[in-house]
Amino acid sequence: MFGSNKKTLNTVGEIETIIGKNTSIKGTISSKGTIRIDGQFEGDINTTGNLMVGDNAKITAQLKALNATIAGRINGNIDISEKLELLSNAQIYGDIKAGILMISEGAIFRGVCETRQGMEHSGAQEEENTQ
Repeated sequence: MFGSNKKTLNTVGEIETIIGKNTSIKGTISSKGTIRIDGQFEGDINTTGNLMVGDNAKITAQLKALNATIAGRINGNIDISEKLELLSNAQIYGDIKAGILMISEGAIFRGVCETRQGMEHSGAQEEENTQ
C-alpha cells in the first residue's frame, strides 16, 4: 500500500568485476574494486572494495570486502570491514564478522556473528578495569 519492501542491490560506484548468472568460476579473486556475482563461484574472494551478490548467485567461498550486499546463497565465512546487508532472500551458512550487520526479514543465517562496532570502546574500558 505504501510502496514495495523489496530491496535491490545498489551499485555504489563503478562495478569492476561481474560474474554473470550463467557463469561458473573456481579460484581466487583479489581486487581493489567492486565485485558483483550473479553466477556460481567457488574459492576465495578478497577485495578492498564492495561486494554484491545477486539473487541467483551460489557461492562456496571465504569472502573479505569493505562492504557487502547479499541476496544469494553463500556457504563460507564472511569478513566485512564496514557494513554487511543481508537482503530478504539471502542464505548464509557460515560465520560472519562485520562492522555493522543488517538482516532483512526472511533472510537465513546459520553461523556465529561478531560485530566490530564499538570494539575500541570496550577495549579501552577493559584496560581501565585492569589498572
